[in-house]
Amino acid sequence: MKDLPKIELHLHIEGAAPPSFVRDLASEKNHDLSGIFAEDGSYRYDGFLEFLSVYEEATSVLKTPEDYARLTHEVLLRQAEHGVIYTEMFLSPDFCGGRDIEAWREYLYAMCEAAEAAKCEGAPEMRGIVTCIRHFGPDKARETAICAAETAGDFITGFGMGGDEGKGRQGDFAWAFDCAREAGLRLTTHAGEWGGPGSVRDALDDLKVERIGHGVRAIEDPALVERLAREGIVLEVCPGSNAALGLYQWQANPIEKLRAAGVPVTISTDDPPFFHTTMTHEYEQIARLHGWDEDAFREAARVAARAAFCDETTRQALLERIDA
Repeated sequence: MKDLPKIELHLHIEGAAPPSFVRDLASEKNHDLSGIFAEDGSYRYDGFLEFLSVYEEATSVLKTPEDYARLTHEVLLRQAEHGVIYTEMFLSPDFCGGRDIEAWREYLYAMCEAAEAAKCEGAPEMRGIVTCIRHFGPDKARETAICAAETAGDFITGFGMGGDEGKGRQGDFAWAFDCAREAGLRLTTHAGEWGGPGSVRDALDDLKVERIGHGVRAIEDPALVERLAREGIVLEVCPGSNAALGLYQWQANPIEKLRAAGVPVTISTDDPPFFHTTMTHEYEQIARLHGWDEDAFREAARVAARAAFCDETTRQALLERIDA
């Protein structure tokens, strides 16, 4: 499983920071973060909302473009160890310069340079999806969308939204998504995790996205499942994340039911060190508990390649590597 070519479409850059990386950075800055770690050194939280709090506290030590460059390099090299050949990471101007466009450009340049350097060391190709934070509200999402629109190009190719699904409605953020769309960015948003199937439908109707982050609770609505299959809406499924946060245990995850119903599904880790997972672990668990074989995993990778927010030359190169 480790050597199968993998494509990851749903990965938060701060959420991919290993605890050791965050601890070392905090030590360098004399910043006490001991309260967010368990005795074994892992991140400590109980439930989704506390996870968000610990995530943001861990992120608080990432203060400079250099910090994000170091993190980008670290995360990409770790992905390479698990056969990842292409990745899309959620990047938030909220954390990178406080949504100031000039500061955001500096962070972005640092991350792009780090990604290129890591690629020379065998790391996967990377693209960035600028992500607004739902619980920060629609006004800040507008500022984030402007940052995204101003830096859209070869590296920044998408726009999305993460955060607490319990805050506001998808439609409250329509201006931000319209702004990003007009700039030529591809669109995704978190839905169907904590908000239920209705949040998936709202994302499709109100934000006009082409991919859904998570989306697994669509399984509760047969008509919605049919629509996802009919319209080819890709779900960025993260089974390990769902299990760690108590949404679905591994064996109960509906990824196979969705796939069998014709919904295009992909596999990602979301925030891997927080959820004690890797892409290899995701593959092994799905094989063991849902019966997927190598052909099924290669097809999921093809789905991800076709859904990737990248140029056609890159897409064809990925498909060739998957089928090699």
